[in-house]
Amino acid sequence: MNLGIATKRYATALLRFTRKTGGGERVCMQALGILRDPHTLPDPMAPELERFVALLAERKRTDKLPGILRAYVDMYCEDAGLKHVVLTSSVKSQELEDKVRASIQERSGCRVILESLVDPALVGGFRIEFDGLMLDASVQRQLEQLRRQFTEKNNRIV
Repeated sequence: MNLGIATKRYATALLRFTRKTGGGERVCMQALGILRDPHTLPDPMAPELERFVALLAERKRTDKLPGILRAYVDMYCEDAGLKHVVLTSSVKSQELEDKVRASIQERSGCRVILESLVDPALVGGFRIEFDGLMLDASVQRQLEQLRRQFTEKNNRIV
């Protein structure tokens, strides 16, 4: 994904800054929260992130904040040897989160930062995204497959 030179430079600067202060994981988690819901800022905001956002505001670059934060999360996870995993389920389930985290940690040998989202449209089941792959075990997807198969079979009869 081409993020642009300025976006990558700002993300790299934030990564270097958090390496020095040791607040990388906290900033990463707060960045994920901001990306998920841009209208709600973490309270209290990590001092590194607060200072960084102030710098962007001073330089009139706040429009680039989402791209910078996404690049930062990717860079931080790679730098720290973490896997960023997005788990979307129809209802919140701590048991499912724990199982997914443990399973991916066991298979990959890396620590996992799990971002858990709730999407009632899935009807049931879950969707896991990491390393550019997606495992979709949702009822919504199964219903879509049934609908597609039914339509294909009926079109052949006619």
